[in-house]
Amino acid sequence: HAAPRPTMGNALSGGSEKWPVRHESTTKFQGMTQGELLTVGAGCYWGTEKWYAKDFGKDWGTDGGDNPVLATAVGFMGPPGTKPNPTYREVCTGSTGHVEVCQIRYDPLKTSYKDLVSHFFTFHDPTTNDRQGNDVGTQYASVIFVHSSEQRKTAETRLKKVQGALDDGKITGAMYAGKTAATKIQDATTFYPAEEAHQKYLEKKPTGYCNHRRRFKWQDVFVEK
Repeated sequence: HAAPRPTMGNALSGGSEKWPVRHESTTKFQGMTQGELLTVGAGCYWGTEKWYAKDFGKDWGTDGGDNPVLATAVGFMGPPGTKPNPTYREVCTGSTGHVEVCQIRYDPLKTSYKDLVSHFFTFHDPTTNDRQGNDVGTQYASVIFVHSSEQRKTAETRLKKVQGALDDGKITGAMYAGKTAATKIQDATTFYPAEEAHQKYLEKKPTGYCNHRRRFKWQDVFVEK
């Protein structure tokens, strides 16, 4: 069993209500065929999952309030050739090549991959290479793992928009620490779920460790038709 992270950083994960996503085992999650997949690494996967499972629908949901995010799971993903089924402790050494990721099943009739990727840039800092706050190491890299050429094109376009806003000063030092987005865009490989205790961790422990925060609202920085 992995040792718990220290309680520090931005622990205001907010509320104790049940998140509006399916609560199933990781085995059932991996067997889901409904919806489409998004896989991202944005630092500690506890916070990444919370910002999608709990918060995405509030900013990007339908008028009826339905959550476009159907289900989430946290785990690990790495380049081809990395060790299968790594443990949390192994990944924490930074030697396996894996990244802590959240994998999301979403309803493409209620939201778009474009909006999901846009959201990714609003709650973590992509300019701090292999680091989010207190969490330092390659396992905390900012990565979008794409599942198709269409996803890659969308992710690249979103990343260029973020870099453009950094260059133009629309994303300020109060939002990101640096001036160059280090987010990598890589082909998705095998997703290895983390242990059950780490799934929806911040739902179970609402004041638990989280280095993520609202950095800006996408709509406040980018005017899009």
